[in-house]
Amino acid sequence: MKELIKNITELYGPSGREHEVREFIKKEIEDYVDEIKIDKLGNLIAIKKGHSGKTILFDAHMDEIGVVVTHIIDGGFLKIEQVGGQFPLNLVGARLNFKGRIGVVGIEGETDKELRENYKNVSLDNIYVDIGVSSKEEAEKYAPIGTFGVFADGFVDYGEYCLSKALDDRIGCASLIETIKQMKDNKHTVIFAFTVQEEVGLVGAFVSAYDYNVDRAIAIDVTDSLDTPKALKRMSMKLGYGPCIKIKDLASVSDREVVDWIKDTAVNNNIKYQLEVLTLGGTNAAGYQRTKSGIPSCTISIPTRYIHSPHEMICYSDVVDTVELILALSEADF
Repeated sequence: MKELIKNITELYGPSGREHEVREFIKKEIEDYVDEIKIDKLGNLIAIKKGHSGKTILFDAHMDEIGVVVTHIIDGGFLKIEQVGGQFPLNLVGARLNFKGRIGVVGIEGETDKELRENYKNVSLDNIYVDIGVSSKEEAEKYAPIGTFGVFADGFVDYGEYCLSKALDDRIGCASLIETIKQMKDNKHTVIFAFTVQEEVGLVGAFVSAYDYNVDRAIAIDVTDSLDTPKALKRMSMKLGYGPCIKIKDLASVSDREVVDWIKDTAVNNNIKYQLEVLTLGGTNAAGYQRTKSGIPSCTISIPTRYIHSPHEMICYSDVVDTVELILALSEADF
């Protein structure tokens, strides 16, 4: 599965430009599902039919955070805007991939005082991207205004831990791909929704289930891991302690019955789990709660350090446990 994680995280796929990721997933799963389609918005929907008469939807979003070129200044340097939740401090010194052209982010400062102040107050206004050209005209050939960029860093395998850009949420996508390949004779009909534009407003999730009668929807996403020095004190998620069952975040409160069902399934199958109350952020579960007349929803989260940075870190055993939990839920009565 690590080769799958490496391959899918290193793809280029900012919000609204997920086609490369979608084609990769389609090739991985098309021989293992009963139905597959791409909707008008670009969501990839795959179905494995069951016999219980009930339908579960599992979601993972294909897009990653990025930037977009807004202006090209003298010398061919790029000014950028965020696509999704970028922290400007994470951009300084980072390499960005603009559809194959690699740039590095620098920070402005004409005096020592100004440079020091800008490092203290990093913003999109005082950083720029150098793509290795000497003129505005040359820059326009490689990265004209409107070109999307993503972090350029690749996958690192530490054994138990893994590091990469775009683990949010390619690790969710990889978990669903692996689940699809392992799933045999599932009791419930299972819809796998690989969705677009989560990072800019849960866009894909609002429409991906609209044509289906879904009994329960579960987003597979990442959550903050608070096991680093001086981490936020009001949350307890940790690497290596299993997938997290979300109680709430800023976007949604998980359905109580769905939470209890996931907990009971984990216990009955001896799968480690954590409970998650996230004091920030949100997932596609909020989109499914608002679909049609509403779908009871929850999120299963994979704890991740350094979310929305070039170097996100997970524990591999948490991913394995997540796949086991999804497989168990496809058979669990409700």
